Amino acid sequence: MNLENEIKIVENILKDKKVAIGFSGGADSTLIAYLSSKVAKDTLAITIDNHLLPTGFVENTKRVAKSFGIKHEIIDIDFYEKEYFLLNDSKRCYNCRNLMYSKIEEVANENGFDFICDGNNISDLVIDRPGILVTYKKGFKTPFITAKLTSKEIHAYLNRNNIPYSRSTTCLATRIPTNTRTTPEKIQRISHCEDYILSNTNCEIVKVRDNGKFGIVEVDNLNEILSNDKYKQINDELKSQGFRKVGLNLSQIDDDEFISIDFFEGSFSYQLPFTINLENTAKQLDEIKLENNEKIELEKITIHESGLIEGHDFKNYETALDVFMDILPKLRRNIGD
Repeated sequence: MNLENEIKIVENILKDKKVAIGFSGGADSTLIAYLSSKVAKDTLAITIDNHLLPTGFVENTKRVAKSFGIKHEIIDIDFYEKEYFLLNDSKRCYNCRNLMYSKIEEVANENGFDFICDGNNISDLVIDRPGILVTYKKGFKTPFITAKLTSKEIHAYLNRNNIPYSRSTTCLATRIPTNTRTTPEKIQRISHCEDYILSNTNCEIVKVRDNGKFGIVEVDNLNEILSNDKYKQINDELKSQGFRKVGLNLSQIDDDEFISIDFFEGSFSYQLPFTINLENTAKQLDEIKLENNEKIELEKITIHESGLIEGHDFKNYETALDVFMDILPKLRRNIGD
């Protein structure tokens, strides 16, 4: 299926509905909001300000929502008041989304918006993002997953149609290792360091991982760091903020996520970066009873508890990939493993 046809599927899902959107101003939610503004009966963008977001986050959401001519609600939730979040255990992303989506659901219902969706896309399902379980639990709609749109395709459409969006919308708490307490001081240091790099380079995505005395810099353009000895300035600035050593991740950030499978002679395999809850997954599959504690065997697909997905007897790569994408939304992962 080509990109225009996938976009048309999304438009048909949104058409003539009262659509509420969890809105960050990033690529995914921006495209959902844009398409909804064109075809929906009414659109409400709902932004959560959790006090842990990159500089300019809220202002950007206001600007984008206004440019689309849609309603916009900004909800303040101070995550520093949530002790279970500050503990920063392995369920932090699940807990975060659960809290935010509960509020989004409440605001949407109060305003009479009965179709609540988010910008999750199909490539999000092969990445270690446990928050998707909250989307399923709340029953939020996922038009991009239904249309099998990947991050790469979403970016391509936005760029092609000159629709501006922010490439930096992820919560700063994700820069802190799990089971290490989140504090205002850590978040402020991360924010300062990322803002410094953004201001002194042409990088669009910057993440500074806070490992105590060791800071790790990740960017989308390594040449910007390495040219003109900018890394020396960055090193000095981050050390002035308390990092004893500063490292540079030599793997560039690439947010053009897509899905490819290892395919050979009619068969494929894909190893997901998380384990599968087979019992909950079986409930999503029609007339399937769990008879094995290690795997689920369908007609052409085997789902392993380890996260390995295998397929066989496919005529070509495209058919195999399509079936793999059909299975992904039905998988229920474990969290905290």
